[in-house]
Amino acid sequence: MRALRATAAGRGAVACAAAPVPRRSLLLSTAAAALQSELPLRLTRNATGATAAARIRASADAAQAATFAGADEALAWAKKDSRRLLHVVYRVGDLDKTIKFYTECLGMKLLRKRDIPEEKYSNAFLGYGPEDSNFAVELTYNYGVDKYDIGSGFGHFGIGVDDVAKTVELVRAKGGKVTREPEPVKGGKTVIAFVEDPDGYKFEILERPGTPEPLCQVMLRVGDLDRAISFYEKACGMELLRKRDNPEYKYTVAMMGYGPEEKNAVLELTYNYGVTEYDKGNAYAQIAIGTDDVYRTAEVVKLFGGQVVREPGPLPGINTKITAILDPDGWKSVFVDNIDFAKELE
Repeated sequence: MRALRATAAGRGAVACAAAPVPRRSLLLSTAAAALQSELPLRLTRNATGATAAARIRASADAAQAATFAGADEALAWAKKDSRRLLHVVYRVGDLDKTIKFYTECLGMKLLRKRDIPEEKYSNAFLGYGPEDSNFAVELTYNYGVDKYDIGSGFGHFGIGVDDVAKTVELVRAKGGKVTREPEPVKGGKTVIAFVEDPDGYKFEILERPGTPEPLCQVMLRVGDLDRAISFYEKACGMELLRKRDNPEYKYTVAMMGYGPEEKNAVLELTYNYGVTEYDKGNAYAQIAIGTDDVYRTAEVVKLFGGQVVREPGPLPGINTKITAILDPDGWKSVFVDNIDFAKELE
């Protein structure tokens, strides 16, 4: 694979040497190419020779094919759908080293870990609470790949803590990299700092005492903020929680999510004045979002001009229903059936 170029970005762009990425990634993220799935049916024949299975399949497809009377109905359904951010997926060069950093320096817990030798990858889920109610990170290690290009489009993850200075000192004591010392955010009062993990992913450490969701942000850069906001509101059913323009520093941010920012993980979209494209590298993968119906979700996305890159349906072998989409800037999200996800955690 050719090297991936990192373009300049106004707000904290980062990049490292490029590395080839195997297609596989993880159970629910579908970092591989779109998969084709079918409903398993036992074939029987009627007296005329036509298969009963064909009629059953047609009936099942009709039931799964969501139909809305119009855009308003589709948007209303998306807003009522039971959705939340499940986890964010990205690739790392040394899984054990990263787990050690996250648990010892950032206070995360290792929730589960698995190795898939036949596919030559391993992954681990970490966070601050059970996956059935908290946002988590999903780390993927592809055998033999020790470095990735983060690119200039990915920004950072956010972690809310009681004491920013104490967290920063712990990171420093453990040999971690501190890229911004604790101080109030520009133009505000909230104390923040920035640190980097072993792979160069940035973490914004925010002073947020007692927060129920410490893993609170995923920041991505976009080329047209209003276009991105409209997409996530309509196609993904998110709310615009707040928007802030910073003309002095030539950037604007918008917080998008499925609930109050103080209690839920959110997607932070950043627009740097005059920058319309970013290099996404090959390190960051996607966000997983829970939904009650992946079929209807895919239809809503299509109605509002989104790109469905993996049609809704069950994953072969495990029957977890998913659908994968791209936003206007090419950032990927995977919607996962809520019931199926709960079964995966059992």
